Amino acid sequence: MGVPLRRRSGRSVYRESVPAPGVDAVIESAWTGQVGRGRSLRVFPDGCADLVWDGRGLTVVTTACGVLRHDLPSSLWTVGLRLRCGTGGALLGLPMSELPSGATALSTVWGSSARRAEEALAPCTTPAEARRVLESLVAERLRQGVELDRLSIAAARALRSPSAGTAQVAADLGVSERGLRRHVRHEVGVGPKELQRVLRFHRFLTRVESVARERASLADVAAELGYADQSHLGRDCRRLAGATPGELVRSWARRPGRNVPDTGE
Repeated sequence: MGVPLRRRSGRSVYRESVPAPGVDAVIESAWTGQVGRGRSLRVFPDGCADLVWDGRGLTVVTTACGVLRHDLPSSLWTVGLRLRCGTGGALLGLPMSELPSGATALSTVWGSSARRAEEALAPCTTPAEARRVLESLVAERLRQGVELDRLSIAAARALRSPSAGTAQVAADLGVSERGLRRHVRHEVGVGPKELQRVLRFHRFLTRVESVARERASLADVAAELGYADQSHLGRDCRRLAGATPGELVRSWARRPGRNVPDTGE
């Protein structure tokens, strides 16, 4: 579940923080979102899965295959934990390829432990309280003996490099390309080539602000991130975001508070 294009827009605010010691091996970050009103948000893929409490239920949200619309209620805040790329299958206890894109009730995956967590989350009055409950849930799962797939974690890290090739990554990790694909699909939900495409697109999203502020051009950013050319960037954006690079830049540049289509916050 990717981060928004803007961290702050109108009444919407998104903040990240460092996870608690003990769960940071599988949690990349904790985050709090304040949406201001109930609405459907555009969520871009980032190769990760998130555990999300929105005041109504506890879900696991995945976006590995492309952009999705995620409905958020008009609650004061939403809290989530972003799982590190390459740890999802081990922590959740099932192949990530079996989870549909979007939100899945965590109780269908973890059963009674997730339902107990929902009971503990319901009376929480602050994001900090809810975050502690979520981190305790993950810590309990780790104590049950989760065995992380170090190969998938290393592969996800290696595939962030613009120059990485899947054949070379497999060779460096001592497995065949078929073996690498099996490991990554289990832990992420897509194969290594698609994951690399998603990770590169996610890096582009972090550079949208620079383009919007005219500190860089789309051609410069495309070259920096390892795209063959600007057309290559455009094809990936349309495939993973349903929008052109220019449309994403214009979405970021819109003034907060205007009555315009959703911008991904």
